Amino acid sequence: MNSSRIGYDVDGPVATITLCRPDVANALDSATIAELDDALDRADADDAVRVLVLAAEGKHFCSGHDLEELMDGSDPWAAMRATPEGKLRHEQVMYFDRCVRLRDFRKPTIAAVQGACSAAGLMLACMCDLIVAADDARFSNPVLRMSGAAMELLVEPWEMGPRKAKEFLLCARTLTADEAERCGMINRVVPRAELAAAAREMADDVALVPPITAQAVKGSINAMVDRMGQRDSWRHHFMVHQFVSNTETALARMRQRQAGGMDHVKREQRAGEAR
Repeated sequence: MNSSRIGYDVDGPVATITLCRPDVANALDSATIAELDDALDRADADDAVRVLVLAAEGKHFCSGHDLEELMDGSDPWAAMRATPEGKLRHEQVMYFDRCVRLRDFRKPTIAAVQGACSAAGLMLACMCDLIVAADDARFSNPVLRMSGAAMELLVEPWEMGPRKAKEFLLCARTLTADEAERCGMINRVVPRAELAAAAREMADDVALVPPITAQAVKGSINAMVDRMGQRDSWRHHFMVHQFVSNTETALARMRQRQAGGMDHVKREQRAGEAR
């Protein structure tokens, strides 16, 4: 797989997909999302792969969507976003469907998270079955203060319960790794230097389960939360998100971002993440 944004490695029964844009805190642009999807195809087709680890280079796991190419028009989807229906189509295909595909991936998945895990980065990590976090990991979603209705998939109520999710989103809280573990968002916290080894240890444990058994149990648990309403609630929220992103408040904020460039976006993100 020829890739500049995604690394792919197989060692025994474990495939590791790595986000490789540390210079932008592994922000997700369209090319990265497409390459991630290609890597999933590769892992799915390899019967020797039993477990998938999603990792990231550098200081941070993922800071969210990369807005720069959307704002300057160089992203291939940017022109489509000129209309509400085009924006819906873009976000359905590239954000909603691609994330749900990872959540439904038939093989068990593990996210190894360090540093910032924010907004779309948090949404991506939460699509994995298990999450191991370094002790320097920080989890946040400041998008409400930036005029967005959280993200395309409202994962937080399912990860931490409705009351904590409301506080997390409405108050723009940032959770430490220990706090995220206590509220059930992640499985394990380890020292930063041990993150890769801990994710591999967990993957090796999972790989001892016969593939058909792992697939069946993962599918049953996903079916359980679907029957509790997860998939329907995500579809509902996606349309709410589309409405909010097309209000005059949100559109005015977008015009400000386009005029001010990425410096404006970074100031807005910092303000949103402040306690």
